[in-house]
Amino acid sequence: METTAIPASGLVRSLRDVAMADRPVAGGKGASLGELCRAGLPVPAGFVITTEAFDRALRTAGLSSPADGDLANGGADIRARIAAVPIPAEVERAVTWAYGELGGGPVAVRSSASGEDAADASFAGLQDTYLYITGEQQVLEHVRRCWASLYNAEAVSYRLRQAVHDQPRLAAAMAVVVQRMVDPRCAGVMFSCSPTSGDRSVVAIEGSWGLGSVLVSGEVTPDSFMVSKVTGEVLRRTVSVKERLHRRDPAHSGTITAEVPQHLRAQPCLTDEQIRSLSSLAMQVERHYGRPQDIEWAVEDGAGTVMLLQSRPETVWAARQPAAPLAVPKARPADHVFEQLSRVRGLTWT
Repeated sequence: METTAIPASGLVRSLRDVAMADRPVAGGKGASLGELCRAGLPVPAGFVITTEAFDRALRTAGLSSPADGDLANGGADIRARIAAVPIPAEVERAVTWAYGELGGGPVAVRSSASGEDAADASFAGLQDTYLYITGEQQVLEHVRRCWASLYNAEAVSYRLRQAVHDQPRLAAAMAVVVQRMVDPRCAGVMFSCSPTSGDRSVVAIEGSWGLGSVLVSGEVTPDSFMVSKVTGEVLRRTVSVKERLHRRDPAHSGTITAEVPQHLRAQPCLTDEQIRSLSSLAMQVERHYGRPQDIEWAVEDGAGTVMLLQSRPETVWAARQPAAPLAVPKARPADHVFEQLSRVRGLTWT
């Protein structure tokens, strides 16, 4: 899953060569993915086009980095100018070289703002991501679009609400992540605590067929699974009827919406083995970061390999008092079995 070393230029860096400390140059998403790579977790191979490349593009367009307060009404003009600017020659050479080293096939081109996915300012979903992009020129075109998305109305408004301009560590700049495209059988999100109660004794998993974007769009009700961190037991299982999925557009770059085959609609998108694998990965990621995480995942079609696509701090319950756990360690391993029998038979064990 790794690429060969990328020549040092400051413009492009392999994911495995960045970590959380590199957020100013790799953006939040790039830094997080690099951190997961370094921790030995399964992440699609890729590279980061750094904020230095973005700065050079701004200068080529005759723009200094605009203040968000000045963009409230002029963001559309800024976006248009960035999207149209020729990419500086040295940036183009670095990106096309790295894309070739990645194999030259379909990739995901993902925005990675410097303030994105911080513990107190997630920016999740506010900038652009493009899937199944193929060919050097298409990659470069979508890199420009990601740069421009730093100045869309939603992102600027969010930065103003969060007072990002007063926090140097979150100053607005855009890196771009380019990764080998995972062709998923199913995908979704998981939380290393309960997203409804904050209970840290469980992992909550949601998923559906195809790409995870179908969940973000709200087009399906996902399957959901609650897994005990203590026993590995699936404490709660809800399988929904999933009528739509997002998949690769066979005719062009990008994705399309399609119907789920009839025989799969009411079937769980994950096997019990895959649920256990995801739960284990969620706990590894949480241990690495030392706090609950909100994680994007995908299961590759064919091989069935579980891949992690992003991890960000869980922000809803992080500052609240944790709920009483659903599952707690027992004095004896057999006590977990007795507890389950009690639930089924209504018995009391002493």
